[in-house]
Amino acid sequence: MQAATDKNRSLIKAESFKYMCIYTHKMFEKISKKDIIAINLQFDTGRVINDNSLSFAVFQVNKTTSWLKSCSILVRAVLIDHVFEEGNKRTAAGIIVAFLEDQQLNYKPEEIAKTVAKLLMNNITNLTKIEMEVKNVIIR
Repeated sequence: MQAATDKNRSLIKAESFKYMCIYTHKMFEKISKKDIIAINLQFDTGRVINDNSLSFAVFQVNKTTSWLKSCSILVRAVLIDHVFEEGNKRTAAGIIVAFLEDQQLNYKPEEIAKTVAKLLMNNITNLTKIEMEVKNVIIR
């Protein structure tokens, strides 16, 4: 079990940023649904079951200049609205890693999984609260 967790962590850390920007040159040029699906493809089939939520989240993300708000919008859509058939938690973790690495911030990888679990277990849907949880994984 530990080996699988370590493998997932290194996959998230090494691959998420690359796939977040697979269709864009920089994260904030424009994020597309393909970018988010590419992250899910690292863990599952990329099959979207809630296209409206994903489309709305991507639309909102491309209207803001705050990386933290963008990250929170996408994490909320993936976790709470269950955008993908499978791999939503891992995709949300991958999104968080992609944004943190894009911002060149140091973070605690083990805290990302805890944050994703906390968001789900406490049914946290408020974007400001999600932003606070994402901030908590940053090493200051």
